[in-house]
Amino acid sequence: MAMSKFPRVPRAAKPPKSPVTKVSRGVPDDQTLLDALVANRELDVGDLAKQFGLKGDDRRLLRQRLKYLSEAGHLDKRGRKTFGAVGALPDTGVCEVVEADIDGELWVQWGKPDEKVKAPLARLAPLKETTVQTPPAVGDRIFARFEKTSDGWVAHLIKVLDQGAPKVVGVVRISRQRKGATEYRLESVSRKTRENYILTGQGLDALEDGDVVVAAPVGGITRYGPKPAKVIEVIGKEDEPKVASIMSIHSHGLSIGFNADTELEAKSAKAPGLGKRTDLRDLPFITIDPSDAKDHDDAVYAHRDEDEANPGGYIVWVAIADVAHYVTPGSSLDKDARDKGNSTYFPDRVEPMLPHVLSSGLCSLQESENRATLAVRMVFNAAGKKIGHKFVRGLMRSAAKLSYEQAQAAIDGNPDDKTGPLVETLIKPLWEAHACLTRGRNIRQPLHINSPERKITLDADGKVVKIEPRVSLDAMQLIEEMMIQANVSAAETLEKHKTPLIFRVHEAPSLEKIGNLADFLATLGLPWTKGEPPRTERFNALLDGQKDGPHAEIINEVVLRTQMQAHYSPENYGHFGLNLDNYAHFTSPIRRYADLVVHRGLIRALKLGDDGLTDYEIKTLKDTAEHITETERRSMKAEREAIERYIAAFLQDKVGATFQGRIVGVTRFGLFVKLSETGADGIIPVSSLGNDYFVHDDVQHALIGQRSGERWRLGTNIEVELMEAMPITGGLVFKMLSEPEAADPYAPRARLGVRARTGQAFQPRTGKPGPKTGGRPKGFIPQGAKNAKKKKKR
Repeated sequence: MAMSKFPRVPRAAKPPKSPVTKVSRGVPDDQTLLDALVANRELDVGDLAKQFGLKGDDRRLLRQRLKYLSEAGHLDKRGRKTFGAVGALPDTGVCEVVEADIDGELWVQWGKPDEKVKAPLARLAPLKETTVQTPPAVGDRIFARFEKTSDGWVAHLIKVLDQGAPKVVGVVRISRQRKGATEYRLESVSRKTRENYILTGQGLDALEDGDVVVAAPVGGITRYGPKPAKVIEVIGKEDEPKVASIMSIHSHGLSIGFNADTELEAKSAKAPGLGKRTDLRDLPFITIDPSDAKDHDDAVYAHRDEDEANPGGYIVWVAIADVAHYVTPGSSLDKDARDKGNSTYFPDRVEPMLPHVLSSGLCSLQESENRATLAVRMVFNAAGKKIGHKFVRGLMRSAAKLSYEQAQAAIDGNPDDKTGPLVETLIKPLWEAHACLTRGRNIRQPLHINSPERKITLDADGKVVKIEPRVSLDAMQLIEEMMIQANVSAAETLEKHKTPLIFRVHEAPSLEKIGNLADFLATLGLPWTKGEPPRTERFNALLDGQKDGPHAEIINEVVLRTQMQAHYSPENYGHFGLNLDNYAHFTSPIRRYADLVVHRGLIRALKLGDDGLTDYEIKTLKDTAEHITETERRSMKAEREAIERYIAAFLQDKVGATFQGRIVGVTRFGLFVKLSETGADGIIPVSSLGNDYFVHDDVQHALIGQRSGERWRLGTNIEVELMEAMPITGGLVFKMLSEPEAADPYAPRARLGVRARTGQAFQPRTGKPGPKTGGRPKGFIPQGAKNAKKKKKR
């Protein structure tokens, strides 16, 4: 098309002309129409016609009049024949939670995101006590009922339609295109998707290369190229050390901070007096925790039982912070705590379940401070069996705050100025009681699986200084066993009083998993009867019998994978790993909501106050159990990903270095490796293992060479070279330096396979290359070619 010689001058937009219509006494004037829409908020043409008794031509004239009012901006067109008053919301509708204000209140917006005229924001009303589902969060889509109040529009939740709308955490990459345009790309930090996005929308000029942002994909699925996304929030820079935790927090949708009402309730909290509580301040409780612990949930005290009927027995007291006194059902503190489910721990920070003023203040059992407590007095006989227990709601005062290392050094004969005076009176009796409980533990036979942990040390700037194995001390085992017994006592008490509770359950391995274990052990020449019911004693006999053998690590790994995952449930399925019939979490209410629910159950069952478990909480225990199971697993994933990113940053300048490690995972696409020194996890791609084609054998948990029969098995100790470290995703890629395990001469030959890279088959016996897979037989003519030949002949 030929262009005009002179540029066109844009004209100002004219208002729409009022339609020329016949005069009709039936069609009301404009103001009457608008008043009707304001009164009804939303009506279609048919409803308006019925309301004013319009028929025939009058209905046509009504449609023209409504169209004019819509184009003039006096009303909103909400469908082909539906109209509403400007600034009004329908009775019900689908909306999106678009923001949370400084007070923590959520605001929603009705309508489609691409509409030119945005509907007014509506405040989401507090959920009713009868609402069972998890509260929505920013980005969620909900179905709500709208109400006009003197303070504006209010939305009442009917149903959450899309919990956790998709969001992407990524790094901004800015590039200049050939025509001078600037392209803003987003590289996802997720190792699972590794998708790229094109950033769209306003405010892109403010972004810098390397910004870490939270974005939301927009529009439909694109056929080619990256999907579009819009930036929601800038959360850091990729070169900031502490951004590793921030990325994990946002990637998994963890709640950050608390709303204003929660903070106000926490600051307004008052410590209780003695009142009707049992006075435990004369009992010399002590806390024993990690050296960097800020919150102290539990304190312990033990002594010999003076009862002649229990010779060699011990009394063990466990005092737990009385969080239920401060966090009451239905309060803002309670809603935030339930939403979070638990505290989440990162190398550089903690996202707590409760505000700091409670978690590290009034609820924490600090030294020499009066603290509200829910305590249990347990009696053990000489064999370490618990023969009685009693719960009291009291007031206690910690005699000393010790670290695990302090307590261990004191009992080992190296006390310091603080522990020296406590050795004979407090520390030795605790260790004697622990020896008693250990006898009972050995009889009970919990699983003996070894699962080492690593400790990451950061400097003031948040950079990793060192990564080292976390040492297991007797002091840690002492506290662990006493906490387990307190948890058992809580579950037994609630069961006895028929009070519903949330159990911590760990079911026995499935028959399928036991069968897989038996098949694997058969490859090592170790017998295991598939039909035998799973028992911890049987697993322990296997683990202990092979702990000094060449296959100890791989057997430990496979037995661990055979176990089910623990979770929370209002139904009692027992705890297989601990070999206990009744088990619940009671000892950490500062950092776990499950424990707070159990505390309230004990208060209700034992009539220890009016702030116990409510009927509504009992009614919704199943939903609560499922929710806190999900929040626990979400936190575990976030913690693990943050640690992986910190370790990848630590190893970034060590590319090319060699490390000792162990194969901890075998898949068809490669081997997963854990380094011995740092505990870092990475992958060796199958394509880098050599020219042989490796088949994944899920029975042997191994990759086996098609021609050579050489094997890479789960648990094998190897040497690797670091090829790539990616701090943004936490990914590590290694190269194998060790030689594979020789072929098993008695193993059956592998079936004909396909080489991973060339697609070439191998003859099972000769190992010589065979024909290309997918090739056509000799003399084969495609159907299209046959038809072409026929046409040519014609």
